[in-house]
Amino acid sequence: MDDVTDVTTVPARRRDKCHRLTLAGHDCVFEAYLERLGSGDAATVGSFLAELDQRCLLPRSQKDEMRRDFERALVWYDHAGVALTEALTRLAMTNLGGFYARPSQAWYRLDDAAKIYPLSMRHGRMEVFRLAARLTSPVVPELLQMALTFTVKRFPTFATSVKKGMFWHYLDAAKRRHVISPETDLPCQPLKIAGSSAPPFRVAWYRDRISVEYFHVLTDGAGGMVFLKTLVAEYLRLLTGADPASTPDDGILDVNAAASAQEAANEFPRAEKTELTSGFIDKRATQMGGHLSRIKPCRVLHFRIDAEQLRAVARRRNATVTAYLLACMFVAGRAATDELTGEHSIQVPVDMRKFYPSRTLRNFSMYCGVRLGLDQIGDLDTVLPAISDQLTRKASKSAMSQMLNSTLRIVTTTRWVPLFIKAPVARLIYGFLGDSIFSNTLSNLGVVTFPEPLASQVAVLDFVLGAPQTNRASCALVTYGGTATLSITKVTLDPSFEETVHALLTADGIDVTVEGTAPHEG
Repeated sequence: MDDVTDVTTVPARRRDKCHRLTLAGHDCVFEAYLERLGSGDAATVGSFLAELDQRCLLPRSQKDEMRRDFERALVWYDHAGVALTEALTRLAMTNLGGFYARPSQAWYRLDDAAKIYPLSMRHGRMEVFRLAARLTSPVVPELLQMALTFTVKRFPTFATSVKKGMFWHYLDAAKRRHVISPETDLPCQPLKIAGSSAPPFRVAWYRDRISVEYFHVLTDGAGGMVFLKTLVAEYLRLLTGADPASTPDDGILDVNAAASAQEAANEFPRAEKTELTSGFIDKRATQMGGHLSRIKPCRVLHFRIDAEQLRAVARRRNATVTAYLLACMFVAGRAATDELTGEHSIQVPVDMRKFYPSRTLRNFSMYCGVRLGLDQIGDLDTVLPAISDQLTRKASKSAMSQMLNSTLRIVTTTRWVPLFIKAPVARLIYGFLGDSIFSNTLSNLGVVTFPEPLASQVAVLDFVLGAPQTNRASCALVTYGGTATLSITKVTLDPSFEETVHALLTADGIDVTVEGTAPHEG
């Protein structure tokens, strides 16, 4: 099953004309809806929409679009047979709070990990990742738009734009109408953040899937999952009327509650202070073979794996799930290169919240590198002990705290270096090193849950990393509802890596179903 639709380029003047025709068509549809209601109910709707003038002080064009969002949702409810009183309850203007009625005044310093991401940006290069939920029914875009409007106010650090300061970039509050879009492009394309209030994330839908793509400057996988879960829960409330608050979940926030300072905290200074630090620079790793594609990514594959079978096989081999999959990746990486000497190294992000409990929605992750010489890579039994040993040592609290201290030291040392000097130096370093010190990445978000009755309406979750520049593949894992989904982002058409991973899993008796995009040559 393809992840994306074909991309169609539409000239700007034609798009503008289509937009005007769409607005005119909507106005006719809404007028017909009001006529069907009768004068009494039509007056009720008019009074309901009039409250938007108090709740929204956005520019006139955005306010008009937001009003049409409400109107489209009302029309959809009418067609779906939802009573007007129930529709107005689900769409209550109180869900806007006062967020859109207040001017943008707040700004937020970047967390210490995020400060490097905007420095390394260049044309076609941006650290973007995707979290997505596939539902058991097709997405209703009219309700998803309202869910985003109600949800984003609960995440003030998300309702921002990236700006340049004298010494660092920062997040500037940007009150605007955040817009969903149909998915028409390959996953994890760079976001256009150059606009005055362009958001550092996007929300897209395709058939039964809701996707959120984040610029890493904004959050990490854990914070991004809280936003996705909250957005999906709000969408399902609008769809079914079920109140998520009746089934509390730590990863689902009340969209009408106030944000807390903890959620916006930069937690890096919490690291245990030590004179020991670990560097970010390492020697180059051997890369898998295969011609780098011009189109990035040229393919995204999802391995749907029976989670219990995966855990059982890992236990049988005296390994964690992460160590077992890393072993599969090392063996597969060895099969995907013609090199005879050198080392493969796989980057493993580590969520620091497990060492320093935190509710922050900002970045609070570090990484370790698991490294093996090509001559050490044989079968799974051969590589697993060394991989498990390295993970135990390198992903420990003490090792990760040393890297946190390295991050703090770098930030402190360069604090007063002007941005126009820092940026080109950072891009130069990234150009020479970047992901070349790794051969691949495995990011494991762990087990994610939804409470009932929401869980029965969410079929599967996806976690997709953006296309690397040098590595031929990047891997991400998330487990939900008995299914572990390993998503592989490819930048080469050479299928050796994924075919070997698939063969290793099935040889161990693990059921795997493969989905994904068609290959894109280039």
